[in-house]
Amino acid sequence: MIDNIDLSLVDWSRAQFALTAIYHWLFVPLTLGLSMIVAIMETIYVKTGKQEWKRITLFWMKLFGINFAIGIATGIILEFEFGTNWSNYSWFVGDIFGAPLAAEGIVAFFLESTFIAVMFFGWDKVSKKFHLLSTWLVAIGASLSALWILVANAWMQHPVGMAFNPDTARNEMVSFWAVLFNQIAVDKFLHTVSSGFLLASMFVLGISSWFLLRKREEYLAKRSILIAGIFGLLSSLMVAYTGDKSTRNLSKFQPVKFASMEALYQGKSNAGLIAFGILKDSHTKIGDKEIKEFAVKIQIPGLLSILTGGNNDTYVPGLVDQISGNSKLNIIPTSEKIKNGIYARDVLAAYKKAKLEKDTVQISALKGVFNDKTFLDKYFRYFGYAAIDKPEDVIPNVTISFYSFHLMVILGFLFIMIFSVALYLTYKGSISRNRWFLWVALLSIPLPYVSGELGWILTEVGRQPWIIQDLMTVSKGVSHVMTGSVITTFILFAVMFTALLIAEISIMVKQIKIGPKNRED
Repeated sequence: MIDNIDLSLVDWSRAQFALTAIYHWLFVPLTLGLSMIVAIMETIYVKTGKQEWKRITLFWMKLFGINFAIGIATGIILEFEFGTNWSNYSWFVGDIFGAPLAAEGIVAFFLESTFIAVMFFGWDKVSKKFHLLSTWLVAIGASLSALWILVANAWMQHPVGMAFNPDTARNEMVSFWAVLFNQIAVDKFLHTVSSGFLLASMFVLGISSWFLLRKREEYLAKRSILIAGIFGLLSSLMVAYTGDKSTRNLSKFQPVKFASMEALYQGKSNAGLIAFGILKDSHTKIGDKEIKEFAVKIQIPGLLSILTGGNNDTYVPGLVDQISGNSKLNIIPTSEKIKNGIYARDVLAAYKKAKLEKDTVQISALKGVFNDKTFLDKYFRYFGYAAIDKPEDVIPNVTISFYSFHLMVILGFLFIMIFSVALYLTYKGSISRNRWFLWVALLSIPLPYVSGELGWILTEVGRQPWIIQDLMTVSKGVSHVMTGSVITTFILFAVMFTALLIAEISIMVKQIKIGPKNRED
């Protein structure tokens, strides 16, 4: 552990990782969703034998390929940054965090890379059924790739299935299945993957609407809208369901994040769910942090209590409860967590000293402490709090958390409406005549991207100051490198990623304008 860290190094390391993650998530969800839509379209082609469906499949497959190729670069860099910028974190939990990343490379990426060649170049070289199988395996591989990354991230939010080894000062995995089926991981995977399906559906809906606006490729556009409408509506409903389930679990495993995203300072029974709100600063403080008040708010009375505990009598703890404690709810004050964390750190320091001095009696006694369940549950679970200076430092940026969450929810309901209208107009046979809706669909293409980024901002900003919930702060996980080198690579990555994004958009737009190949081609 490094005690004296240049705070600018922490900030720049965070900025570089955030930059890479944000750009990476501009490519990933379209890969996840478009691979599935292409597989569905090819299935229809194989079942019906109609060449028009092959033509439709090839067109969307081409756009998938462009996005897939460019998206790989950001993902590789993202994983390397754990070693270059976050080596202390990687040392502390590398045994656990590395396992899902290794599984992604061995299982998911191998599956994608093996069959993607058949998918693109095997049309006339393998049978229809084998080609279809290859397309589905690529789609499944993309989702499996997301699974392992999300499992790793979920473990950071809710660390499980591990044991601390005082000899190496590392956390080691004791149950792979506990890590894999971590409740946060299950929720995160289902929510994230379904949001990728939603995004791709909106992409297909919007591009197809453009063709209808230009009075081109009517057959392709209408059938693509039908597929995108059904797939998108199901996906958007799944996003809403899994989002609700994720929020309920946040109230258990990350209660500070939960209270922050609702801007709930004072806990209450019959707590209302904020449907819309505008925050303003207040003169009231928790420690040295200002409490935000609502300048305007629209809330549904009692709904937050119902969603959290099943009835409106449920008491929903606020940030004051989390910081000051609440004995009725068995919430320990943050000040006590800090003391417990310091004690756990001191025990580890004493163990290291005993080993250095080869004091076998002290070594045996202290090693037994690390196997004691009471010590682990009462003290070591708050190990990271030893790095917290003031109790209020565990409160993340409430403004960012609140607006990220609520804008994401508003957009989620908007997507359900758009896909529902698309299916209704398709059913009525009037989709091409309702130009207003075609423009809405086209202009809505960026919105799922915004929603996805807001989700990740909430996930990561909402858990600050932790890199591993309750076990390690961000400042303790950073590599001890020169700040200048991080700034340099930040600038290089910003230029490179922006160039990649511009290149993808340019190539996509060009290929969309060209449209699908003619039948004779």
